[in-house]
Amino acid sequence: MTTTLITGANKGLGLETARRLVAAGHTVYVGARDADRGRRAAERLGARFVQLDVTDDASVQAAAKTVEAEGGLDVLINNAGIEVRGENNAVPAAADTTADEMRTVFETNVFGVVRVTHAFLPLLQRSAAPVVVNVSSGLASLSGLSDPDSPAHFYQAIAYPASKTAVNMITVQYAKAFPEMRINAVEPGFTATDLNGRTGTQTVEQGAGIIVRMAQIGPDGPTGGYVDAEGPLPW
Repeated sequence: MTTTLITGANKGLGLETARRLVAAGHTVYVGARDADRGRRAAERLGARFVQLDVTDDASVQAAAKTVEAEGGLDVLINNAGIEVRGENNAVPAAADTTADEMRTVFETNVFGVVRVTHAFLPLLQRSAAPVVVNVSSGLASLSGLSDPDSPAHFYQAIAYPASKTAVNMITVQYAKAFPEMRINAVEPGFTATDLNGRTGTQTVEQGAGIIVRMAQIGPDGPTGGYVDAEGPLPW
């Protein structure tokens, strides 16, 4: 039995990923900050709930102890993420972005990934086929945002794409450090979720596909990659 933990799994892409992996036979932990929402989501799915706030050391450490006591971990999906938006759901212009806004986004999207991965590494290292999936974004691509012909070029905000580019770098470095693991970053596509005020152009069912696929790769699968549903993406 494969045991999987998904952060930020009480809604959106995390919830749909949890649903699909439960259906695939995984024992799934729904990680969520809000205990009531997390428990309700886990009960609906036939999953397990673990309280987990990726910005809080004590919460993450407690979650790791819980999962360890209940049998260990094979797959970690770092899905929890935030994006700062202003009035009318608009992303802030570069000139309006403050260091505090950057810090807030990085605390969840970057430091949260490191905090959770670090805490669960000992459990993953005991697995026969450890996998880490970091949910990135097409906006993480330096090639895409710097190319006037790319659909991503229009995006003007700083904090969110910078945080996801950092996630890509973290992915590459972890993959090099732990060659026995399969560690990849995935771009689910512009999915309608609370993160973007439901402005996305695809459903969570469509967006979760690549997350689910990369969560199920075997020991001979790719590692250190940045991919979407169609294949590798330019860094």
